[in-house]
Amino acid sequence: MKPIYKRFILKLSGEALQGQNGFGVNSEALISISREIKEVQAMDCEIGIVLGGGNIYRGNSRDKNVIDRVNGDYMGMLATVINGLALQNTLEKMGLETRVQSAFDMKQFCEPYIRRRAIRHLEKKRVVIFVGGTGNPYFTTDTAAALKAVETGAEAVLKATKVDGIYTADPFLDPKARRYSRLTYIEVLQKRLKIMDSAAISLCMENRIPVIVFNLFEKGNLQKVVVGKGRSTILTDSEEKK
Repeated sequence: MKPIYKRFILKLSGEALQGQNGFGVNSEALISISREIKEVQAMDCEIGIVLGGGNIYRGNSRDKNVIDRVNGDYMGMLATVINGLALQNTLEKMGLETRVQSAFDMKQFCEPYIRRRAIRHLEKKRVVIFVGGTGNPYFTTDTAAALKAVETGAEAVLKATKVDGIYTADPFLDPKARRYSRLTYIEVLQKRLKIMDSAAISLCMENRIPVIVFNLFEKGNLQKVVVGKGRSTILTDSEEKK
């Protein structure tokens, strides 16, 4: 099978790494995700990964009387570094070449983010793991994923979730919820569908980078999405029928 997206950014939430633990980093989750990535990398894809940190520290759940927004966001950025190093180690044990690049200086653990170097790593088929978000408070890792897609010339952002796309309502709560197969960026903003923040959607819209929302936890689904199959929701600027 030939991939339709040769270079892409895979957006992983911190929760994807916690498995059944509900907190922290779960070995089985790391192994499962790494196997999916290895299968796709073997298809000659160039993979960049942006990680969240919600499995370790979630900024919006902080006690605002103790930790202010800016410090909370910095703590979340540090959590993404922990996740990045864990994923790197697991991928390398499976034989993949990787690099971790941080949006802020962490030279004892990983490279600084340098756009040209990141692109060169991708060209050499190294999996590049971007940590530290954008390096600034008030910006989510979704925005970081969109930004890295623009900067590295990625053909798509693959947003991994626990459901197979965007629904009209929460499918876990509403059995009548309907899945969209395709949406435009404007529709997502108008309907206030909270799959990604508005800054991330706007960046992708301005640069015509499609966003594919899919279920990471269905075995083999990452590969299906990369070749244009599998259940998902695609966000584009197209008005094609949903």
